[in-house]
Amino acid sequence: MKENLRKYLVEFIGTFFLVFTVGSTLLFGGSGVVPPVAIGFALMIMVYAGGHISGGHYNPAVSLAAVIRGALPASQWLPYAVAQVVGGVAAAFVVNYLVSPELYSRGADFNISGLIIGEFLFTFALCYVVLLTATSRAVNGNSYYGLAIGSAVMVGAFSVGGTICPGAFNPAVALSLGIMHAAFWKIAAITVIVNLIAAVAAAVTFKAVTYNE
Repeated sequence: MKENLRKYLVEFIGTFFLVFTVGSTLLFGGSGVVPPVAIGFALMIMVYAGGHISGGHYNPAVSLAAVIRGALPASQWLPYAVAQVVGGVAAAFVVNYLVSPELYSRGADFNISGLIIGEFLFTFALCYVVLLTATSRAVNGNSYYGLAIGSAVMVGAFSVGGTICPGAFNPAVALSLGIMHAAFWKIAAITVIVNLIAAVAAAVTFKAVTYNE
């Protein structure tokens, strides 16, 4: 039980800093290359910091992909997801405290088909990269997995984030964007569903390309 609590705490902390970085760079005046780079590096740092303890998921979609892949017990998905969502929500409330919501209330809307495509593709890419670099026996013990995972999010944020879709690639981030008034709740809800579907697709694809694992 104590070991599990350590994992949940690590997932909480990592997701907190990821979401705080998302909120602070988007809402405190960051523009251009600043948000995608900062968000990608925040994830990379936290993956390297906590990966050896909890797996460094910080994302319910990644945890779901890990369950399907067999890298996380199914009974652990809900506690992981709760820790991640609570961490993200806590960060969102800190952002709201630092900047009054009335000052930046600008919920973003997106074309639904574009949102689905953008969130699906890069959530798939993120989960696929996580499984191949952090859970595959063929590359066990590598030192580049954190950079690969953070870069996947950064590439997605540059490619489609804020233009085609929210660029969450993470249900905990999507929900937090709603709390921070950075996305309409309808958009956040659709994003969560698409993220989880993409995670399943990534795990199935991982099994197809690494049939011997």
